[in-house]
Amino acid sequence: MAVFTSVSEDEAREFLKLYDVGELLSLRGISSGIENTNYFLTTTKAEYVLTLFEVLTQAQLPFYIELMHHLADRNIPVPHPQTRKDGARLSTLNGKPAAIVTKLPGSYEPNPGIRHCELAGTTLARAHLAGNDFPIKQPNLRGYAWWEQTAPIVMPFLDIEKRDLLQKSLIEQRNIVQTREWASLPAGPSHCDLFRDNVLFAGSHNLPEMGGLIDFYFAGWDKWIFDVAVCVNDWCIDHKQGKLIPELVQAWVSAYAHIRPFTDEEIKLWPVVLRAAALRFWLSRLYDFHLPRPAQTLKAHDPSHFERVLKARYADPIPALHKDY
Repeated sequence: MAVFTSVSEDEAREFLKLYDVGELLSLRGISSGIENTNYFLTTTKAEYVLTLFEVLTQAQLPFYIELMHHLADRNIPVPHPQTRKDGARLSTLNGKPAAIVTKLPGSYEPNPGIRHCELAGTTLARAHLAGNDFPIKQPNLRGYAWWEQTAPIVMPFLDIEKRDLLQKSLIEQRNIVQTREWASLPAGPSHCDLFRDNVLFAGSHNLPEMGGLIDFYFAGWDKWIFDVAVCVNDWCIDHKQGKLIPELVQAWVSAYAHIRPFTDEEIKLWPVVLRAAALRFWLSRLYDFHLPRPAQTLKAHDPSHFERVLKARYADPIPALHKDY
């Protein structure tokens, strides 16, 4: 994502000797994002993405790398981590944990339509089910516990209205996570950050084809309905007002439910889970905005966007989920 750690072409050439992926042709930094250092890596064999991990530790990383490997082996379109000549899939480069994954076809769609939402919903449901037998368990590191830790840190930067909204939302989530209904929600490996720019589409705008799901480095073991809510809050809204667009919501959730039907508890808690997903990204954007980290190419996202989304989830009607579509 943003370039925190520089890698020269000579360093990349030496690094590639650990793998059987061909010789370096080009190396280009990727400027978007806020968490890791990513480069497009083109070799004599194929196109890849080289990632240096700036926050995740060597102990945490096997979950993400092996989850992608697990899903790719089950024909889910995700980046496939490359295995080194010695059998490992994790390396170290310039003092940072590093990995090479395949580059998927297509590009992200900034203005998704119904068919884009259907393809994304179907693919996420397939990924959830394919991860059912994944053996490594690791919590969503930006889940509820992180919200409670982070809220007091960002609170001093907020005016009274924003503090009230944050406190109100935290109290609601605190009460929900203690309930039997919450405990019963289906859970497993989840992407937890499947925004529009983390899904690639090939084909054309009118006839899109799924390219794949990317950037699994916020993934974790979480409620699957939370994963769906993260997507709906980005894919299916008017981005100026944060309001839901009912026909896009319908396309997204019905395509998902066709593969994995929703449970009664998921249907009941859908509105509060949508608010949870909005709260999570409002908090992370507040943190990144007010407590930025240095990078060569880093621009923090505007936290006011998810403030609007969260307010809209309290104020506006929310289309209901159904078991059968």
